[in-house]
Amino acid sequence: MKRFKNTSLMSVLVVCLIAAFWLVGCAGKGAPEKTNCDAKISWEVAKEAKLTQFDCELGQSGGQPALIFTVGLENPTSTPQRYRLNIFLEDMDKAFGSLVPPKGNPPVVEPGKSQTINLPFLGTDKASNKILVVVKTISTD
Repeated sequence: MKRFKNTSLMSVLVVCLIAAFWLVGCAGKGAPEKTNCDAKISWEVAKEAKLTQFDCELGQSGGQPALIFTVGLENPTSTPQRYRLNIFLEDMDKAFGSLVPPKGNPPVVEPGKSQTINLPFLGTDKASNKILVVVKTISTD
């Protein structure tokens, strides 16, 4: 009986360890290899998209101070895709989104190609400390 109890306890520990490693592996899913933003960034990127660039800088846009994000998206699939990109500045209660590509005929990123887009948060004169990036695919019909 004691041997059976130790075996089942060991099995539970192994399963818990595997689950913990799986969760840690999924936490940064979709993040680009490099970013210059000094913030805690959470990534929710669709498997049909790959982030190739994510940069942020303080600057001017339209004569106003702005926090400007430069985002590069690549289509790693074998079919044309259109994406919905949303950036949430969670510590500032601000959000901004865009379609990628914003226009075109048809408005899609072809397989293996990438597109870069700039998203300015107008009236923002300081960097955010907590950012959520969401990339989803949308219908091209």
